[in-house]
Amino acid sequence: MNSVHTIAFDADDTLWVNETYFYEAESAFCELFKDELPNERVSEELFTTEMKNLQLYGYGVKGFMLCMIETAGKLSSGTDHASLTRRIIEIGHELLQKPVELLDGVAETLDYLKDRYRLVVATKGDLLDQERKLKKSGLQEYFHHIEIMSDKKTDDYEKLIRHLDCNPENFLMVGNSIKSDILPVLETGGYAAHIPYHITWTHEHHEEKPGSERFKEFKNIRDILDYV
Repeated sequence: MNSVHTIAFDADDTLWVNETYFYEAESAFCELFKDELPNERVSEELFTTEMKNLQLYGYGVKGFMLCMIETAGKLSSGTDHASLTRRIIEIGHELLQKPVELLDGVAETLDYLKDRYRLVVATKGDLLDQERKLKKSGLQEYFHHIEIMSDKKTDDYEKLIRHLDCNPENFLMVGNSIKSDILPVLETGGYAAHIPYHITWTHEHHEEKPGSERFKEFKNIRDILDYV
């Protein structure tokens, strides 16, 4: 990766904790139906609703809240819908106000890299929520550019790389999702490094690791310092 001069980082579950909070929120949602349905059934119905609405709502807490409300309407029988909706909105508000907890090694790694590489955030999700988390993280000063993406397909990365006036062979993407952070970047001709997080949203599951020589797998963000 000697040719790399621009390093882009995913945010959620790469720089800070995210999916853990969504998991807790989903568990709270499942609890609303504990006397009627097993948690697994509720989670399956919620995921089906999320996938149906993904093109409409995109990624993020607000879409998740709307999907919980829609799923509750499907699953509830003789329950006070207004009460359910109020509780779901509370769950969403709690999720939006979670603290920003940096993952191990993030601050010192970015501090080392900031004067040696052009650093970028390339993340998807709700615009206001991601801006809030970036501000609260204290990491904004490290980044040359922040890109909050509606999706992470190959053409989305190609557009980002062009915007950065960067060649793919000079671009490295670091993230926790093989599906969203790794495979599309490799397709552009760029480099990609995977840092697994212990919880992965079902939609992002991808077990097979790419065989490309432009792919690296790290255990911790600090490992990047041995490769760039």
